[in-house]
Amino acid sequence: MKNFVVKTIANAGALAVAVWLLDKITLTGGNTAKKAGTLIVVALIFGLVNWLVKPIVKVLTFPLFILTLGLITLVVNALMLLLTSWVCGKLSLSFHVHGFWTAVVGGLIISVVSWALHMILPDED
Repeated sequence: MKNFVVKTIANAGALAVAVWLLDKITLTGGNTAKKAGTLIVVALIFGLVNWLVKPIVKVLTFPLFILTLGLITLVVNALMLLLTSWVCGKLSLSFHVHGFWTAVVGGLIISVVSWALHMILPDED
């Protein structure tokens, strides 16, 4: 359970950095507490999308992983971020990613920040 909480916090932190750095990834809300709550829910949705959908997409695009020497990972991460944005829109959450290239850069930022936070935060169960 502790590992799940740590991963969710790391995802929320990484998403917050992406929102802060990129103007076309928006998180709107009334006050800071509401934004933080929305960010936690978005991090949960992002984790769920990565847990459910990403392995299927990786298997289906395996030849492209070999052909591009893994660079297709940037596109897959961008698609997961766009899918998260779409789900958040359907759930009336105030998180939106505007455009594919923004999602590529956002996915790269989220990957790097999430990796750094996983190195810092404890992950034992």
